[in-house]
Amino acid sequence: MPEPPHRRRAHARSSDLERYAGLFAQRTQVMRSSAMRDLMAITARPDVISLAGGLPDTSTFPPKAFAAQMTRIAQESAAEALQYGPTEGFRETVDCIIEVMGAEGMLPDPDDVIVTTGGQQAIDLICKALVDPGDAVICEAPTYPGAIPVFCSYQADTIQIECDGAGMRIDELEATLERLDEEGRRPKFVYSVPTFQNPAGVTMSLERRQRLVELARSRELLVVEDNPYGLLRFGGDALPPLYQLDGGDFVIYVGTLSKILSPGIRLGWAVAPPPVMEKVVLGKQAADLCTSTLTQYFVREYFGEGSWRQYIESLIGIYRSRRDAMVEALERYFPAQATWTEPDGGLFIWATLPPYIDTSDLLAKALRENVAFVPGQAAYVDGRGRNSMRLNFSSGSEDEIREGIRRIGKTIAGQVELYSALTGQELEVPASPERQKSVETENVLPFRKTGEGGA
Repeated sequence: MPEPPHRRRAHARSSDLERYAGLFAQRTQVMRSSAMRDLMAITARPDVISLAGGLPDTSTFPPKAFAAQMTRIAQESAAEALQYGPTEGFRETVDCIIEVMGAEGMLPDPDDVIVTTGGQQAIDLICKALVDPGDAVICEAPTYPGAIPVFCSYQADTIQIECDGAGMRIDELEATLERLDEEGRRPKFVYSVPTFQNPAGVTMSLERRQRLVELARSRELLVVEDNPYGLLRFGGDALPPLYQLDGGDFVIYVGTLSKILSPGIRLGWAVAPPPVMEKVVLGKQAADLCTSTLTQYFVREYFGEGSWRQYIESLIGIYRSRRDAMVEALERYFPAQATWTEPDGGLFIWATLPPYIDTSDLLAKALRENVAFVPGQAAYVDGRGRNSMRLNFSSGSEDEIREGIRRIGKTIAGQVELYSALTGQELEVPASPERQKSVETENVLPFRKTGEGGA
């Protein structure tokens, strides 16, 4: 009698897998795992304080309102909500999306919008439509850790342009484009999270936004603008999205309701010029036919109540306090040699430690203290970011954030003391409150040297 599958898996050796090796597609050799997904099983444990995921605080959504919305769907639209829907999404859902984009000054043509299964699928569909193996794709350094596995899956040659406190360095982008011209190569697109960037938390300046759009027009270069956090602003002045500056000719816009409503509904969207949208629609038909009809009906009910902006305002107040709690804890528990960003919105702080600390190794030690973060290396394709980390401040309470940073700081202190003992250098642990953070210098991120910025 054959062994059950779980016993076969338990007994499998590498030699047993050789029978499958010849079946795998070549692209599987360059696929990369998502750092956040790898941590999900661990961070789901109740004893672990997770500062790793980009999790919004869904506990603030009123349960009674959710129950009422779903009840209305069950009573009035059950048959339709349980049926297939159009690939592009229902017009009512698109109207809700246009309302969200309108809050940031954008007014897309409804025919240019497709409803996707989260913003992540939108990125995947864009790559499916545009990227062949070896094609150049340009993005920020660091970049959204969830985008890197997508670029790798499509075997793109991912080129990263460094950021400072004003976002992607457009002078470095221009130099890279000129180099590619000399090589006879045309990048398929530039991918950017220009507002409250994931993972660094920085925002691209208006001057750089305008220059990037000018480059896109003059070169007929596509730009993919990923904007999950634009409405989560709790400081500074709002800046126009790239899509607004461009008008939708060369900027493909990616949005999501994950950060302003719920990631569990898995609803995002893309806005693209008609020729690109045609290919994106074909890609989605092949992927999943359509985005969840039930989810789209829920969004229709939620927006129909007209309170979505008030809900976002409540989130902004919560996230501002939690960011402040994290910054205060970093000041107290991280070593004097550490630096970090202090974002005006979004969900993340990017912290940089002394160069002798590898945050991938540090994570393994931190997990023993029941605390997690995303190592900086996950935001690069070439091994950079080894001494950096992404910290999320949206999902935990202020007390949990302080305790999580304390535990990470304790782990870092052990590394600093070991290095001090080995080198004979006297290093300060924990940080002194009087230290001068490089992030206080205008337009400079802690992972760049002062004076290296550029328009």
